[in-house]
Amino acid sequence: MVSNRCKMVVKEELRNLGLHFIVVDLGEVEIMENISMEQRELLKANLHNSGLELMDDKKAMLIEKIKNVIIEMVHHSDEIIKVNFSDYLSEKINHDYTYLSNLFSEVQGTTIEQFIISHKIERIKELIIYGELNITEIAWKMGYSSVAHLSSQFKKVTGLSPSHFKQLKDKRRSPIEEIGNVNDIN
Repeated sequence: MVSNRCKMVVKEELRNLGLHFIVVDLGEVEIMENISMEQRELLKANLHNSGLELMDDKKAMLIEKIKNVIIEMVHHSDEIIKVNFSDYLSEKINHDYTYLSNLFSEVQGTTIEQFIISHKIERIKELIIYGELNITEIAWKMGYSSVAHLSSQFKKVTGLSPSHFKQLKDKRRSPIEEIGNVNDIN
């Protein structure tokens, strides 16, 4: 689950099955009662029909947790992380960063760093489109050391400078769910 819409769909499906949840968060659900195999299969089918997946694989669940921490940090948090991101991620997920990094690269076909950059660039596009912050403020908000660093990374990913992107009439953005997938082209 990578969005609030996903959480709403999951909650609705759980209610339809008469299941009571304690927590429905990005990538995980805690249910009050024990779930029967029949309910589990029905939930799996209903989620699949909504474009979601019930994950059983521990590695897949760990990958989703990594993605969710990154998405939360980049798209939904105003706090700037003061520590090294690898330490932050290790602490949040309670796993060694090297293991997380290797697993992510193996399964996703891209690095955690590239996934983060893809999401940061998409967030920068959003902030540019909103027009409430200038590039200096965006660089600071997104944790870049300088405007030059942001501009360089933005151009490398999009082929455009941030100022040229701002001038475009057709500002193409990607849904959060599609950012960082190997087969997608920005």
